[in-house]
Amino acid sequence: MKIEKTKVAILGATGSVGQKFIELLLNHPWFEIAELAASERSAGKTFGEATNWVMHTPLPDKIRDTIVILSSPESVKSKVVFSAMDASVAGPIEEEFARNGHVVISNARNHRYDADVPLIIPEVNYEHLAVLEAQNYKGCIITNPNCSTIGLTLALKPLQDKFGIEAVNIVTMQAISGAGYPGLSAMDMIDNVVPFIGGEEAKMEIEPLKILGNLIDNKFVNAEIKISAQCNRVSVIDGHLECVQIKLKKKASIEEVKKAFVEFTSEPQRLELPSAPKPPIKYFEEENYPQPKLHRNLGKGMTVSVGRLRECSLFDYKFVVLSHNTIRGAAGGTILIAEMLKSKNII
Repeated sequence: MKIEKTKVAILGATGSVGQKFIELLLNHPWFEIAELAASERSAGKTFGEATNWVMHTPLPDKIRDTIVILSSPESVKSKVVFSAMDASVAGPIEEEFARNGHVVISNARNHRYDADVPLIIPEVNYEHLAVLEAQNYKGCIITNPNCSTIGLTLALKPLQDKFGIEAVNIVTMQAISGAGYPGLSAMDMIDNVVPFIGGEEAKMEIEPLKILGNLIDNKFVNAEIKISAQCNRVSVIDGHLECVQIKLKKKASIEEVKKAFVEFTSEPQRLELPSAPKPPIKYFEEENYPQPKLHRNLGKGMTVSVGRLRECSLFDYKFVVLSHNTIRGAAGGTILIAEMLKSKNII
């Protein structure tokens, strides 16, 4: 059955995340880019004039020649808007769009912890979309998590379901693309590791609790998991690698843990959503996998890779997680949310 395409707008379209939205939506079977919006500095210019295109694919002429409009409800006609705006401005603008009846699907952090805003990884907590009924907007706001949170939490989900999780320790090695463009200088990153990413550790310690928690009477009840995170920026273009130690609530053999990873599937796969990878988690037996250079693009950048599962002398088990930070961790993950909304007739 052919699905009628929904016209969408991209807010903050000129930035690196906005460009990734454009790249992923150009030939999308369910969505059509109708409007590109940005700040006053870019509004009125053609997209080609307003931006420095940094994607690996060529900029199509129809996008290059599109006139950029202002990121405001008065200018944007599309009901569905993807927000790639910087967090310094996103909060009140997204609220204004929602008040005016738009469905805002945001990559920004501003509303992630709001009591009535779902923080969604579709394979993990699509049921949390029910809280939209409690929002006091004509439209609504839905957010995706931080890029490093997404890979971690998707890998934790099958273990939380099967065995329960008591505690998690995580050390990340995060790609430079996560800092946006132009990002950190070559002098900072070549021959170096930066053991600090502003606000990142707090996000990783807080966001999974909401995502893995429950929605009871339209109120979020956080999961009771202790999480400690250390985040590092490394000289990799794309792909966040995360070393995870985990303590389970219920005893499990290493084969049972492995089976949980291998057999995990969820609603996006059942619905065969266009961006949903099959499988959502790829488990590697090889002792030196996964690696960003080799595996970040699995499932068109939407698959989360897991490997090096082994017993831990401090916790129960330890393993490595890899996810593509600008696709699964940003634009692609947000588009998957929109596909879930469309499949559930919310848009």
